[in-house]
Amino acid sequence: MTQSRWEPFGSMWKEMNRLQREMNQLFGSYGAGGDGWPAFAAVSFPAFNIWQDESNVYAEAELPGLELNDLEIYVTGGNQLTIKGERKQPQLEKGAWHRQERGFGCFARVVELPVDVNPDRVEGRLVNGILTVTMAKSEAAKPRKIVVKAE
Repeated sequence: MTQSRWEPFGSMWKEMNRLQREMNQLFGSYGAGGDGWPAFAAVSFPAFNIWQDESNVYAEAELPGLELNDLEIYVTGGNQLTIKGERKQPQLEKGAWHRQERGFGCFARVVELPVDVNPDRVEGRLVNGILTVTMAKSEAAKPRKIVVKAE
């Protein structure tokens, strides 16, 4: 007598795997990313790297093709960095577009910073399409060394 293993969800998993393969094929035609998700699902522009040291918070964003006069940078609420801008579409004098994959138009991105910063001490630099924003931490956010007395 042969024993069979009871698998109540076996057929459901097969169907889920089949559906996933079909969705991957469908979205693959639209330019799927490396993890199988469609490339158009990444809607946050620009992408940020944010880090801090004892005195400052730093934000770095890739903004290829933008000029400084195309950008607006704000710090609001003590811990929110806003970057607004517009990437202008290049105009063709002759010829016709065959492919346009780069996004154009207005954008705005608001990111929450890990600590409050001083909005009067913010600097931005745009070099080779990389925007680096240096923001001094507010005095309340800076670490304080506590002197411990022994008795």
